[in-house]
Amino acid sequence: MTMKGNVLIAQGGGPTAVINQSLAGIVREVRRLSPESRIYGALHGVEGVAKEEFVDLTQVTEANLEAVAATPSAALGSTRVKPKADFCKKMFAVMKAHDIRYFFYIGGNDSSDALLIISEEAAREKYPLKAIHVPKTIDNDLLVTDHTPGYASAARFVAQAFAGVSLDMRSLGGVYVGIVMGRHAGFLTAAAAAARRYEGDGPHLVYLPERSFSLAAFLEDVRRVHEQYGFCVVAVSEGICDKSGQPLLLSLVDEVERDAHGNATLSGTGALGDCLSKKLKEGLGISRVRCDTFGYLQRSFLGCVSSVDAAEAREAGEKAVQFAAFGQETNGSVTIHRVGDYAAAYRLTPLIELAGKTRYMPDSFINEAGNDITPAFLEYVRPLLGKDCPVAARLEAPRIAGRC
Repeated sequence: MTMKGNVLIAQGGGPTAVINQSLAGIVREVRRLSPESRIYGALHGVEGVAKEEFVDLTQVTEANLEAVAATPSAALGSTRVKPKADFCKKMFAVMKAHDIRYFFYIGGNDSSDALLIISEEAAREKYPLKAIHVPKTIDNDLLVTDHTPGYASAARFVAQAFAGVSLDMRSLGGVYVGIVMGRHAGFLTAAAAAARRYEGDGPHLVYLPERSFSLAAFLEDVRRVHEQYGFCVVAVSEGICDKSGQPLLLSLVDEVERDAHGNATLSGTGALGDCLSKKLKEGLGISRVRCDTFGYLQRSFLGCVSSVDAAEAREAGEKAVQFAAFGQETNGSVTIHRVGDYAAAYRLTPLIELAGKTRYMPDSFINEAGNDITPAFLEYVRPLLGKDCPVAARLEAPRIAGRC
């Protein structure tokens, strides 16, 4: 089969460890199904389309493509621009000049929203464009899909980081607070608990945006755990909110940056961690309190990729091309659906069902107190991390009876 027209690929939103696997999947599947089609890559998402800043992916060698696929971050560059009608017209003029009839946009929640706008404007302009959203986001906050490519590798990094911190703190005692990405959904922060193996392993406490945060309850939780184990490890989402629903961070800083979609930038400051550390020292009198803000570390960490994540990101790209070539839908998003224990099935979901919408952690994944996750979440996340995800061990030597 030959696809009628040429193909354009772009990447939007925050990078991930496996976003280039989707890029490679699209390129290779187009080459297989429609070798006569030219394949273009837009630099920096929809901005590159409007500015006609393209690279010719038709000429990329298999070796280079596979090397890039195994490399984190967006190889084409990314953007957070939200297109409007006039912007779309510029895009269509460029697309028409290059006979582009298929547009694959690899991105998260905001990118799906952008693609819905582009798709609707193309229909109004009567431009024949098949637009397919290929999912990626470490936040795991897309509706319909079981999980999103990029999440599992970031979750693996967070799980291993907290496992290491727990070992460290168990040796010397004190309190550790780790601030993890997650504006509205707590999936990534919850993954901090995925490597727990023994009684007393951290993180002992997990705070998510889906539950209101109480400073008084937080101090009491930490006091209780510290008294029980001699140390306490805490995972906190950057998006934790007070009772009014206001992100706690916004009350700690004078100004906050916002992107084109209106989202507050929560990862550009350590204010939340500094504030919680100060409250712990003052409120509990614990001198050894440490805090890290993970920030961008968890998004594109080299060498910490889930094999499941990499395979599914590749398959999502391949399926996107197949849906565009053989499907009846003119636009849609590739969604992943869990089969048995564990396999992934792919469907094309209409963009309107998920674009610009947010998926939250279900109640069944969060404990009643709102300060930890449940076994149901662990059953959900562990297959995604890959079978080779490291776990820590403890000495099992018995204590010697004293003689003095």
